[in-house]
Amino acid sequence: MSAQLKYILSQIQLPEQSIKNTIDLLNEDCTIPFISRYRKERTGNLDEVQIGDIVKYKEQFETLEKRKKAILKALEEQDVLTSELKQKIEATNDLTTLEDLYLPYKKSRKTKAEKARQYGLEPLAKIIMSQNGNDIESIANKYVKGEVVSVEDALEGARHIIAEWINERTDIRNNIRRQLERFAMISTNLIKTKAEEESAQKFRDYFDWEESLSRIPSHRLLAILRAEKEGFIRVKISIDDDRALDNIERRIIKSNNACAEQIEIAIKDAYKRLLFPSLSNEALQVAKDKADESAINVFAKNLKQLLLGSPLGEKRVLAIDPGFRTGCKIVCLDAQGQLKYNETIYPHPPKSDSMGAMKKLSSLADAYKIEAIAIGNGTASRETEALVKKIHFKNDIQVFVVSEAGASIYSASKIAREEFPDYDITVRGSVSIGRRLQDPLAELVKIDAKSIGVGQYQHDVDQTKLQKELDVVVENCVNAVGVNINTASKSLLSYVSGIGPKLAENIINYRNENGVFKSRTAIKKVPRLGGKAFEQSAAFLRIKDAKNPLDDSAVHPESYTIVQKMAKDLGKSVQDLIGNSELLKKLNLKNYCTESVGLLTLEDIIKELEKPGLDIREQAKVFTFNQNIKTIDDLREGQLLPGIVNNITNFGCFVDVGIKESGLIHVSNLSDSFVKDVNAHISLHQQIIVKVLEVDIPRKRIQLKLHK
Repeated sequence: MSAQLKYILSQIQLPEQSIKNTIDLLNEDCTIPFISRYRKERTGNLDEVQIGDIVKYKEQFETLEKRKKAILKALEEQDVLTSELKQKIEATNDLTTLEDLYLPYKKSRKTKAEKARQYGLEPLAKIIMSQNGNDIESIANKYVKGEVVSVEDALEGARHIIAEWINERTDIRNNIRRQLERFAMISTNLIKTKAEEESAQKFRDYFDWEESLSRIPSHRLLAILRAEKEGFIRVKISIDDDRALDNIERRIIKSNNACAEQIEIAIKDAYKRLLFPSLSNEALQVAKDKADESAINVFAKNLKQLLLGSPLGEKRVLAIDPGFRTGCKIVCLDAQGQLKYNETIYPHPPKSDSMGAMKKLSSLADAYKIEAIAIGNGTASRETEALVKKIHFKNDIQVFVVSEAGASIYSASKIAREEFPDYDITVRGSVSIGRRLQDPLAELVKIDAKSIGVGQYQHDVDQTKLQKELDVVVENCVNAVGVNINTASKSLLSYVSGIGPKLAENIINYRNENGVFKSRTAIKKVPRLGGKAFEQSAAFLRIKDAKNPLDDSAVHPESYTIVQKMAKDLGKSVQDLIGNSELLKKLNLKNYCTESVGLLTLEDIIKELEKPGLDIREQAKVFTFNQNIKTIDDLREGQLLPGIVNNITNFGCFVDVGIKESGLIHVSNLSDSFVKDVNAHISLHQQIIVKVLEVDIPRKRIQLKLHK
């Protein structure tokens, strides 16, 4: 068994063969969506989350091995690498232990101990550590020369060397780590000069706070660290220092003489100056890493729900970006999201041309055969919605309020400028609102996920880890839904398994020059799209109205011959099988098993033939807020209101009830029983009824309860 496989097995409970085969596939440049969907026999039916875990631990192992090589090389260059030390390093499976082993050999800056060594005081330090000498001052007197001008100087220098030795002892470091892990407290103190600042008030709960570091919830730790970063509080980590010092002394002091007194002073110095500052920072970083992981996990779950939000589908949409003084920007989009018309109307104050606006909307709806209206949920949204609902359209037109989160980021982006070089930001923003109703996924992939605003302290967590996790979420969502290669944007195509930004650009260029793709095999003509890229991407790309109906399905081209054999055995065409459950039930799938294709793949093929290209997302539903609630002042305790979940955190969820401020359903108000996972009780964009528990107008805070 390889060291890598052994390491991954020690981290996750999955079958050895499944992990080994998954590693092999990853080393063959296969993507997570491809492996989880089309290599089920080899992985033992692992899903994308399990494969993602294998990827994570594979990368951790590679990082560990890389660091080991760098440390071994550095030790060889210093000529200090013994066979025992080499064996310890190679056997280590933990980065912290690895760094502890390397600590005594690190080429550090000019330390107090290093200076003392240069003054020739290391032999004195060794004599003291032997704990045999009684008249230590007489012995120290022999070292008084040059820069060492007194006995106390000599003893102090020796103590600095001893303190460094103590600091480098792995057993002592691990003992303090355990104490920090079990007993550390995190406390805060207000910086008084900042107390009256308005921006400090959001952190006032943490002006004087103390809590166990091991038990502090992730959102609270991140809030405290943000308050410290912004300069409002000081954060301190503490444990029982006397207990920690006693533990060290018991390990080191073996006598009761003058040497022991010097060692005791050195221990206190080592603890206060070296051990505790370093290890308390490490403990806080470990807690921060856990909080980051928790917050990233929340954000990833939210993003997945948002990306898989209900699409309206290919309908003609009139989109409105509402506003007061600057007017409402309106655009008309065709069923494919192409911009057909744009204009600005001024129904609200100061111009208040509501009649003119209503006439214009009515005529545009008629002229462009509009099937739905999308209204952004920002400023003047409620007023615009009320205006639109007064219009008697000739046809039945559904009205939706759509989240604007990230639309302004998109409208000012390079992608938006490339799409609409001749239009300003306001028009691009309205287009984004309309397209988000048609297909949230296709539009949201154009926006940096961190700007969508469905996270918990997303700007405070490790940005590299966050970006990596969110990219995986977007990739999984895009491939779970599938992409129409003839209408997809470069942004959407970039996330298709095996494609990436460069190939996406090549696909767009080829499409522009040669027209639409008529079959999946035609994709191979795209420059630089080789056999591997085709294998990884083809089944996630859809060709509408293709000659071969399988080209608009999730059946992989490598399985087309199987489907053709199925049709032949039934005396039918492939087209006859599509959507025909009765016919498909007649097949004995065991007849089609081969060495590489098993029942798992065959069952997937049958499911896909029953409903080819089925969108896994729910259809968009119309929603209406309580029309009497316009501002926070209209809220009263006990009211029951319709709302839409617009953010989920570990401590509850936020709900849009149709006003500027979102209300919070605390985790304790989600259910009468204990809530372990908020996502198990509620989902993003879910339409719910809430009860108003408390309204704090000065702090603009609303407490809600989920009404069953």
